[in-house]
Amino acid sequence: MQSVQEIASSIVAREGGFVNDPDDPGGATNFGVTLQTMRRLGLDLDGDGDIGVDDLRELTRGQAVDIFVRHYYAQPGIDRLPEPLQPSVFDMYVNAGANAVRLLQRLVTRMGFTCADDGIIGPDTIAAVSAANASAPDHIVDAYGIERRNYYYRLADRRPASRKYARRRDGGKGGWIRRAEEFIDPRFHLTDAEHRQRVAKWG
Repeated sequence: MQSVQEIASSIVAREGGFVNDPDDPGGATNFGVTLQTMRRLGLDLDGDGDIGVDDLRELTRGQAVDIFVRHYYAQPGIDRLPEPLQPSVFDMYVNAGANAVRLLQRLVTRMGFTCADDGIIGPDTIAAVSAANASAPDHIVDAYGIERRNYYYRLADRRPASRKYARRRDGGKGGWIRRAEEFIDPRFHLTDAEHRQRVAKWG
């Protein structure tokens, strides 16, 4: 398995640099770090007494990696999950917060290992996920990745402004879908035709 630093560095590379897309509910980001996160952590990088977009622009790649490792991996307890699941859950936590954990909790509950659907990695969730992983070690990572892919499609179903993240202008797979499939065995990737069929109702 990659080290957590390597996983975080891959996330930063995947997120890219400064982006301020009005269709993104998270607002402006730099390397995937939001302005809200900067304010929550008190990161006044330009020292002007105010935490704004200028501070976000000042953020370095190394600082972003450190934020993700501390606050999106260690703090929520992703390090306590079975190792095979950690990269995908970590990547989705950066992208979707506690919904990454809720998705996993719902998956293992459907597998017969009940835990609360609360987005918190506590003792019951750790036990349930560990038992589910032990019962299906060759499948749970792909199952989680498929659930994640479906989550993004459903999100775009409900929010038309987000569809550009799931479908490219040419109709192919958008960034959200490709991102989820990075953690899924290629044999479970959707074909281009299957993807186009899934999004056809969007018009």
